[in-house]
Amino acid sequence: MTKHSIYKTLYILFFSSLFLVTSIDNLQAQRRRHSRDQIIKAYPSIGITSSQIRGDELKGFKKWGFTAGVGALVNLTDNEMWQMSLEADFSERGAFNNTGDPYSLINFTLHYVDIPLTFHFTDPWGGLKIGAGLVYSRLVQQPHGSIRYSPSYFVPDTSDMSFLHNDLCAAIDLRFPIWKGLTFNIRYQHSLFPVKRDWWFTEHLSAVEGDVSRWSNNCYNSSVMVRLQYVFGEDSGHKKNNSSSRSHKTKKRR
Repeated sequence: MTKHSIYKTLYILFFSSLFLVTSIDNLQAQRRRHSRDQIIKAYPSIGITSSQIRGDELKGFKKWGFTAGVGALVNLTDNEMWQMSLEADFSERGAFNNTGDPYSLINFTLHYVDIPLTFHFTDPWGGLKIGAGLVYSRLVQQPHGSIRYSPSYFVPDTSDMSFLHNDLCAAIDLRFPIWKGLTFNIRYQHSLFPVKRDWWFTEHLSAVEGDVSRWSNNCYNSSVMVRLQYVFGEDSGHKKNNSSSRSHKTKKRR
């Protein structure tokens, strides 16, 4: 990652975090009138990504990368069964293959800043959070890596390897409570629109000159993210609810 790309990533993360904090603060101000309970819980996250680029003529989530970010949970209901989360994350995606079929080697990385907006339903018995939403991603560094292939058989066009800067994904999110505020998170996301259009491929079907097949594909990001999150106030919130319910029962007895 070049110095310019690092500065650009930090710049986007800063303003993404600023947008996150401002949005959460506005929601908190609106709901503070109706409830004294803690309705916003911040959390950091860190983990790994496993990704592929659908349309590159390769299969499998073989590209591993790093992800980290910050987020906040907002209670949409008093019983905390429905919540909304907003995050600002950095993540690595891309493509990888070293099997020689059809490439000899492909290994390149894309750096993104992600802003996921997710709505969650919490299982009241086990605490499992099931969520779905949208992820806006901004590409902060174009592919860097290597592509080597046998030109006598299969030739991807590498004259223009640039990808579109904006990506919008649909996401499914699962969060499993581990201990107090520590949570295990799995998120799958897939691009709704192409991140690269008309990537051309040429395959030589035989040794006869001109016996070739050419086609183009639109490419989409597809990734699985596995993370650890620590939600501040997650355990204290439950204690507060329990204590309030106990006091409510005591009042009824009196």
